[in-house]
Amino acid sequence: MLKIYGIKNCDSVRKAIKYLKSHNIPYEFIDFRETPVNEQKINEWLKSTDIKTLFNTRGTTYRTLKLKELNLSDNDKKTWLSKENMLIKRPVITCDNNVIVGYNESEYLEKLQTSKG
Repeated sequence: MLKIYGIKNCDSVRKAIKYLKSHNIPYEFIDFRETPVNEQKINEWLKSTDIKTLFNTRGTTYRTLKLKELNLSDNDKKTWLSKENMLIKRPVITCDNNVIVGYNESEYLEKLQTSKG
């Protein structure tokens, strides 16, 4: 089953859920705050996407933690993602072997239409 990871009050997550509902695509929602993802899950995602896509450098958490100043390696970024899930770009949608990061309607059309019920 398709899974969507994120937080309830994120605009991109809400748009993605609205898209899934409007296309009758069943999904399971996993809230980072209630069920944090660990490094093992992040490693799974990184088989289908890259750290640059997954690591959110535009969010409040990134700025608050002053991570830009640390000049993080990709391995450091992976560690931070598992330690602080709010650094993960949202939403993360997983289905079959696909991982889609962020709200991208054209990618949803291409990769998710085959996932219906």
